[in-house]
Amino acid sequence: MRTPIAALLGAAVLALSACGSGDAGGGSEKVTLTYRLWDEQQKVGYDKVMANFEKANPGIDVKVEVLPWDQYWTKLTADAVAGTAPDVFWMQPTSFPEFVTKGVLADVGGLKLDTAKYHPTVVQTFTYEGKLYGVPKDWGIVGLLYNKDLFKAAGVEMPEKLTWAPDGSGTLLEIARKLTVDQNGKHPGEPGFDKDKIKTYGFASWNHYQTQWMNWVVSNGGKLLDKPFGTYTFNDPAGVQALQFGVDLVNKYNVAPPATQTNPPTGKMTDIFKRGEVAMFPANNALLPFVAPEVAFELGIAPMPEGPAGRAVNLNGLAEVVYAKSKNKDAAMKLAAYLASEEPQKLMADEGYVFPAITSLAQGYVDYWKSKNLDVSPFLEEAKGTTFPLPVTTGFTGFETKMVQIFNDMYLGKLTPQQAADQAVAEGNATVQ
Repeated sequence: MRTPIAALLGAAVLALSACGSGDAGGGSEKVTLTYRLWDEQQKVGYDKVMANFEKANPGIDVKVEVLPWDQYWTKLTADAVAGTAPDVFWMQPTSFPEFVTKGVLADVGGLKLDTAKYHPTVVQTFTYEGKLYGVPKDWGIVGLLYNKDLFKAAGVEMPEKLTWAPDGSGTLLEIARKLTVDQNGKHPGEPGFDKDKIKTYGFASWNHYQTQWMNWVVSNGGKLLDKPFGTYTFNDPAGVQALQFGVDLVNKYNVAPPATQTNPPTGKMTDIFKRGEVAMFPANNALLPFVAPEVAFELGIAPMPEGPAGRAVNLNGLAEVVYAKSKNKDAAMKLAAYLASEEPQKLMADEGYVFPAITSLAQGYVDYWKSKNLDVSPFLEEAKGTTFPLPVTTGFTGFETKMVQIFNDMYLGKLTPQQAADQAVAEGNATVQ
């Protein structure tokens, strides 16, 4: 569960003058910057990145700190309140509003970055009141992982384009039915099909907002927010139709596992897919290092299905931000400028860690995975189309747990999609400042 950041950060504006997190510097003294991240795997790459930076900047040392996800936000919030946050650190979309509106983050406009080089959704995500408050770092995007062995066994080919509509028309449901098989070899809609004894499911539909219902909403012409830093609007007809479709895949069409098996914690559906029990699994490309080496079947990747409004996919961008009260602001900005440049972003892409924010370097990530016999180019193609960030508005980190609970009840059939959407929008908008 994420920390309700706003509850603690409200005190940050009253914090005493910052202690900072580095040495004072000045003259010939070395400056030590603290750089904080949450991904143990990426730290290996960043150790190389920082070695390159230190070589080019002998007066600056960089101490790289890695904290697990939950600890990261708890400690970062406490450090921001105390005035001792790291000099440069990772930031993600739904936490950004709390930190930027409380004055924790420095405006990086002085770096005069050519923002056209970066993926526009990442730039948009970390822009507040017309100013950029984060150096675009990387992005991950939702695509469709699929089990090629199950497709072959069913005599089904992945089409060039999957489509869906709220009424169940389109190729997605049609193919999901062919891939859903009960213990007697029957498919949904066939006489004798037993929905309680399904051997393999065609599709993974479940309560995971980033890879599931938010994509349905936007590709059905709905909106999550009325505007950045605005209010939630996904309880309109387009939003509710999209939520109904996600639930129908489970409870009406029986092509996805029941919510009793898949409701969070989030690892449950991943395990079902890895065991070979579900054919199509929407997932962010960041999951590949945890899935690709562990599956016993041939893994495929396809673009997400297109809805009535076309394909709209969540693109989750990250930024590297500078602490506004850093004791070594000039050195921190120098590091941020370096991280925004091609050398570090190319290294992280070419070694298969991330799609870099600099769009021209993305092929390096594709080539890395090609060397592992996996074609990730569908992720890249999607990123050239319609993409959207997770909700960028205040209060999300406090609202998220309640939102997940509400949608758990929706997938279980305890709430209708309209009831769930109305309740979630009301709860969410009560947290927006």
